[in-house]
Amino acid sequence: MPRTVIVGDIHGCFDELLDLLDKAAIRPDDLLVGVGDLVDRGPAPGEVVRLFRERPNSVAVMGNHERKHVRGIFSYAQEITRLQLGDRYAETVDWMRTLPYHYENEHVRVVHAAMLSGTPLAEQREEILCGSTRGERELAALFPDGHWHDHYTDAKPVVFGHHVTGREPLIRDGRIFGLDTGACHGWNLTALSVPDFTVHSVPARADHWSVTRRRWQLPVLRNRPWPDLPWPELDRAIDRFSRSADAATRDWLEALRTWAADLRAAFPALLTAARRVAAALTTDGLRGHPAAKVLFQARDGRLDQTGLSRQCPTPRATVDLAASLGLTLPERPE
Repeated sequence: MPRTVIVGDIHGCFDELLDLLDKAAIRPDDLLVGVGDLVDRGPAPGEVVRLFRERPNSVAVMGNHERKHVRGIFSYAQEITRLQLGDRYAETVDWMRTLPYHYENEHVRVVHAAMLSGTPLAEQREEILCGSTRGERELAALFPDGHWHDHYTDAKPVVFGHHVTGREPLIRDGRIFGLDTGACHGWNLTALSVPDFTVHSVPARADHWSVTRRRWQLPVLRNRPWPDLPWPELDRAIDRFSRSADAATRDWLEALRTWAADLRAAFPALLTAARRVAAALTTDGLRGHPAAKVLFQARDGRLDQTGLSRQCPTPRATVDLAASLGLTLPERPE
């Protein structure tokens, strides 16, 4: 008889997923169901996604981490996944858009984070099902003194992930099955097989999130839009990231700090160049110039260091102004 094998939050832990499927002795006619959060934090999100996409009889429900990618809400974990997936990222996100928010058969219900008793799955709020920040707030308001599953009274068992239960799954009353056992944090990856309701678990091979976070820190920082940050925000970001960076990343951040300082040190040269260019152009020439606003101020004697700082609030604005005036400024460190 074909089984349904439901796997807790995988978070890019592909080797552990293969170990778990071997231990559960999954067969081609068994249905594989992921509770969501296939990606982020682990070393191989692309491989995990590919397995679910290419293996027949496989379903994954929408987790809050997939939803973040779909909605373009990026924190550090999502930035890492985007770099890990590279050219496959956009197409993978398009696939994530197709994920259902729940799965149900005659034996169980599967959601990523939570559900409310007495309401059909099709009528549940997506935010609650997937565990978005808004959904978590709503649950906290509904159940201020406990967890949603403490109040689950429906007869059909519910299987979920999202909240790490510890190294062991949360199993209660034969109806409550919490399967997030912290694989990406170095604990276990867990699955539930139905209709036999057998639990399978394998240990993680490493604290993947700690390793991945360190390994990808510098690539993520290099990929951030530093040229578009206002000067005060750029200075604060360099200080903040330097406090937790490794030696190579600190060196790069110091090079970034030097680059920013060199750009700001070029303001007097920019002021001189603006005055020179303004004096050499006619009024029509000023109007057609890409730095027209700055040049009119320079021609009228209204441009000083303070005014120039307002016109160049970011590195990109400074570099663009310099280029329009025929000056070359230092390039950002790569």
